Amino acid sequence: MHLLSTEIKQLIIDSLNLEGMTPDEIDTQAPLFGEGLGLDSIDALELGLALKNRYGVVLSAESDDMRQHFYSVETLAAFVSAQRSK
Repeated sequence: MHLLSTEIKQLIIDSLNLEGMTPDEIDTQAPLFGEGLGLDSIDALELGLALKNRYGVVLSAESDDMRQHFYSVETLAAFVSAQRSK
């Protein structure tokens, strides 16, 4: 799971153009939105598209669970891992 978390951190950096940031600077358990990394709803859309393209995961904007999955890198990694095993 550590490798997947690092991959997701790099995907966040690349897809959102967070220049000058490294995966080590993103706390795996910190919130991605608001007080944590400070992402917004546009970032969520871009990140969702990047995750779909990279890992083939199925995302649903209507799902209440999506907010929980996008909480942190840790929860995203768990979601991607669960989707891949289906």
